Order: sequence, then structure tokens, then C-alpha cells
Amino acid sequence: MISLTDSQKIGMGLTGFGVFFLFFGMMLFFDKALLAIGNILFVSGLSFVIGLERTFRFFFQRHKAKATSFFLGGIFVVLTGWPIIGVVLEIYGFFLLFRGFFPVAVGFIRRVPVLGSLLSLPGIRTLVDKIGESNNMV
Repeated sequence: MISLTDSQKIGMGLTGFGVFFLFFGMMLFFDKALLAIGNILFVSGLSFVIGLERTFRFFFQRHKAKATSFFLGGIFVVLTGWPIIGVVLEIYGFFLLFRGFFPVAVGFIRRVPVLGSLLSLPGIRTLVDKIGESNNMV
């Protein structure tokens, strides 16, 4: 079992609430306030989970400059009042930032009993195989 420090537990909670508020904000027709709260909670939770220095190093690597600018720019656009455009920018930046993690996530989900059988369905399998193999989602 993985042991977490108290700050990592707080970070997991903040990240979870951030994802919830982002999802809920999109369900309520891109509510600016909920999306802004979700963005702030998600980024602060991420920095609690992996630490401030590692968060800074993750986002501000030279080869991730484009992805970071889209992600943080999307957050800024949401905060300034253009939620739909901001969310589109954020999603694109998120996929660019975390594209190296997708094959690991797909491999893990394939081993989960119910979800693994869902990913084995004919139409879904080809899409998941492309995501699982490719690190070049540009």
C-alpha cells in the first residue's frame, strides 16, 4: 500500500475537488465561477501532491513550453471571462502535457476487470490502441 504524507492527502482532496468543479462547471454550460474554482483547486492540489519545486519543473521544461502556455493560458482565459475558449485551450494543453502518461493509464485500465472488457470492444479497441501506442499526440 502506498503511504501518503498529510500534504499529499490534502493535495489529492484538492485535485479531486478541482476535477469535480471543472466537470460540474462544464455540465452547467461553462459556468465561469465553477471553472475558475476548479482550475485553482486542480493546480494547487497538483502542487501539494508532487511539491512546489517539482510542479514548477514539470510545467516549465523547455520541451513543454507550448503545452504549458496552452494550459496556463486557458486557465487565464477562463479567469478573464471566456470559459468555452479557455476550456478548449486547457484541454489541448492538458493532452500535450500528459501525453506520456496515457500509455501507462491505458495499460492500467486494461487490467481492471470491468473497464478492461469495455476497452476490448471492437470500436473502442482501435481507438484505445492508438492512444496506448502513440506518444505523438500533436
